[in-house]
Amino acid sequence: MTELAKIGVILLSGGLDSMVTAALAKEQGYRLHALTIDYGQRHVRELQSARAIADKLGVERHVSLPLDLRQFGKSALTDDIDVPKSGVGNDIPVTYVPARNLLFLALTTAFAESAGSSDIFIGVNALDYSGYPDCRPEFIASFAETARLGTKQGVEGSPFEIHAPLQHMTKAEIARECARLGLDASWSWSCYDPTADGLACGLCDSCRLRRKGLAEAGVVDSTRYAATPDRA
Repeated sequence: MTELAKIGVILLSGGLDSMVTAALAKEQGYRLHALTIDYGQRHVRELQSARAIADKLGVERHVSLPLDLRQFGKSALTDDIDVPKSGVGNDIPVTYVPARNLLFLALTTAFAESAGSSDIFIGVNALDYSGYPDCRPEFIASFAETARLGTKQGVEGSPFEIHAPLQHMTKAEIARECARLGLDASWSWSCYDPTADGLACGLCDSCRLRRKGLAEAGVVDSTRYAATPDRA
């Protein structure tokens, strides 16, 4: 494998899952390039975490790309819609951003092709986020085929591999990987609805899953939460 082919392109949100995914790629010997999308998300704090993670992991090139999905709305993360705080369900929640991973993977593929890389890493998780259709294995497999058919690199015989190493892990298993890799969970940000004074809300789906996973893994969670849920 040539040095150029060893570039791994990471879709880096700033959350726990994307941080662990990036560290796994680094552990496998990839030189890291990272793409972070500033899409007008309510939890803009995650962009700060993405920058910190990129610095900590020695990312060679980190692009933060503006894409204002507030123009579309229809999501609690990009519109004036309350973020649910009642507990994690199995239906597609209002925090689903229409076609987000479809859009983001297309952009990451363009970034990878321009970098001469065939390896794209994404921190999707189908167990904890089974309600999101763009986190499911069949979507990832389908997108890889679309990327093969729709890019110069793909049709010329160098198709992209979409690495989703966390896809079948629980949040506790992801937290254990975080610890094994020597990462500090506090570098990442999960909360969908931070308070005005910068605390994680503690009650949104993402906060609940993070707290539960870190606790089950026995990993210290130094995140400052505004509230404690009665249940997950």
